[in-house]
Amino acid sequence: MKNITDLIRMKERKELISFITCYDYWSAKIISETDIDAILVGDSVSMVMHGYETTINADINMLELHVKAVRRGAKNKFIVADMPFLAHKKGKKNTMNNVDRLMKAGANAIKIEGAEGQLDIIEYIIKSGVPVMGHLGLTPQSINIFGGYKVQAREEEEMNKLLNSAIALQQAGCFSIVLELVPASIAKKITEKLNIPTIGIGAGPDTSGQVLVLQDMLGLNKEFKPKFLREYLNGFELIKQAIDNYNSDIKSKKFPSEKESY
Repeated sequence: MKNITDLIRMKERKELISFITCYDYWSAKIISETDIDAILVGDSVSMVMHGYETTINADINMLELHVKAVRRGAKNKFIVADMPFLAHKKGKKNTMNNVDRLMKAGANAIKIEGAEGQLDIIEYIIKSGVPVMGHLGLTPQSINIFGGYKVQAREEEEMNKLLNSAIALQQAGCFSIVLELVPASIAKKITEKLNIPTIGIGAGPDTSGQVLVLQDMLGLNKEFKPKFLREYLNGFELIKQAIDNYNSDIKSKKFPSEKESY
């Protein structure tokens, strides 16, 4: 299993880092047998697995449950767990209780969105012995402020603010930062400026690594086609066809066959 030191050394050696987001036991079991470097159990679980419109509906109970499932399936992978919406905003005691639950569920680190207003608690968590990954650019928990899922930091002033936020997260002790939906040029600049790895999603090719949601890269959501997504399988149609074939075999009495009967 890789650790945060391994990931930082990979950046130093210019070895690209692969993250994948997954949420359950069966997919984690498959990932455990792949070359993927690390897993993110994201609060996007509320959308992908539970059908909500945003990540805001994810809470600590939901994240804890899914982290446990992923850890049982992938005992050999480095796992980062998202701190859900407002889970670190209700006082230090409540924050550390939530961190404690995610780490004991099987996470190796947690991820917190944003920098402004977060730095003190991030530093406190890290000094308590828990690795923290930052997250800048589009931070989905703030979707109501952004007014939708759109590219961030297009203007020079916003780019400079993003760079300063990344530096501040590194100084606070973050071991890595996710850059989501930002221009490739600023993602490259941030990556070159920092000593810690950047993990991109919709941030161009020059970050230290990339992350995609498993269901997205397998093509399981035919309505989700953002520019940054590359699908490696037409999973929706393949699974749909398999289910239709199963249904057809039942109706035509081809299943079960004599060989499949006791």
